[in-house]
Parts: sequence; structure tokens; C-alpha cells
Amino acid sequence: MLVQILFPPSLGIIAASVMTLIGVGILGVLEIKGIHLKYSKFFKLPAPSPTNTLKVPSRVGMFFLYAPAFLAGLASFWLFSNGDLRFLFLKSAVTIHFFKRILEVLFLHKYSGEMAVDSMIIILLSYFTLSASMIYTQFLTEGLQEPLIDLKYLGIMVFLVGISGNFYHHYLLSELRAKDGKDYKMPKGGLFEFVICPHYLFEILGFLGISLISQTFFSLCVTLGSAFYLMGRSHVTRKWYLSKFEDFPKEVKALIPYVF
Repeated sequence: MLVQILFPPSLGIIAASVMTLIGVGILGVLEIKGIHLKYSKFFKLPAPSPTNTLKVPSRVGMFFLYAPAFLAGLASFWLFSNGDLRFLFLKSAVTIHFFKRILEVLFLHKYSGEMAVDSMIIILLSYFTLSASMIYTQFLTEGLQEPLIDLKYLGIMVFLVGISGNFYHHYLLSELRAKDGKDYKMPKGGLFEFVICPHYLFEILGFLGISLISQTFFSLCVTLGSAFYLMGRSHVTRKWYLSKFEDFPKEVKALIPYVF
């Protein structure tokens, strides 16, 4: 079945893909075990004080998370100026995804905290490496026989649903906090009535859309790894809300309505 929906990967691509899946997935396991990437509400967790931690304002840190990956996407139009329609869609989706995140950092989100520089570097390098690698592995498929089942147009639709839903729930989160406010509130509206991290759910859909456009084994592993990480992050986010709000509705799940 995979032969019908994916470009045939080389042994090198298989090895790199599996290592990517394991590496990103481990970050999700670490989140569940209490070893967090230090940003947002988890900057001051676990217990040791972050006073000795090199840090930057959250807005600065978040900008630098996404900027290199966006530039990699942008540069791909110059580095790989030729290519088929699928390659154009893939480059566009990667670039649009990170351009949207940069615009949200600059104009939508309200930040009050800080980000640890070590976490910023880990995430920055991950986004940049995964984005550049997805584009390059797509380049390597040029001239190969197309998969029997063409999923790129379905991928475009899934990607658009993903980034639209992600933006909408980011907007709802931004409306919870007054300018310069630091208090957290329980999110309301949209899928927040069912899960505490619907923005993560739609982010996974966005990555799924990219992997459907790409139809490479590497992009599929990036999506699976991202899903595992966001599952771990959403799980501990739900635990955090349960610990902070006595009236937090127990039926609200972490990521998938009624399931998880």
C-alpha cells in the first residue's frame, strides 16, 4: 500500500526518516516525563530556578524559532527554480506555514514571559533542518515515477484546513489576555470546548497536508514525529490546567476530542 502512495525511498532516506521520527518522538516522551522545552507556561518548570538559564523575551525567541525555516523555504524557490507542480506546492506550503507563524509572533500573540536559549536553539535547528530536508528529499524525487495514488490536491485542502484552524485558535488564545497581562485563563470557543490544545491538533493537520502533498517517506515521518511531540506537550498542558484551575472541566481532553 505504501508503494502506491509514496515515492520509493532510498536506504539513506529510510534511515534519515526513521532517525527523525525517533528523535522528534523522544521529545514528546520527555515532555510527559517532565523534561520540558522551556518556553510558554513551562519556562519555569521543572522546579530548579531558571535564574541561571540564558534567556530571551518570548517574542524574540519565537521569532527566531521560525525565521530560519521560513528563509529555507524562501531560498528553495531560488535554489530549486525548476520542478514539477508537486514540488512547487511543497515549497509553497513549507514557506507559507512558517511565514504565518512569524506574522502571528509579530502581530497576534501577546507574550509576557521568556524563553530559554537552549530550548530556542533546539527548536530552531529542528524546524530548519526538517524544513530544508523535506524540500531536499522532494527534489530527489524529481524524475521518479509518480505514486499510483495522487494525494497532492487532497494535501492542499488538508493543509489549508490545518493552518486556518491553527490561526483561528491562536486568535482565540490571544483574545484571552489583555495587553501586558500575565495571567492565564481557561480558553473558550471553537474546539477549546472539547480539547485544551486544538491549535496543536490543527498544526498536526497542517503537517499531514504537507506530507500528502509531498508523498515522501521522510515527510510522513516528520508528520508522525511532530504528532508524537505535540501529543506529549498537549498531555502535560492539560495536567497544568488541571493543577491551576479547580473548575477545569474534566471532560475536556488534551488533543483529540473524546479520545485523548
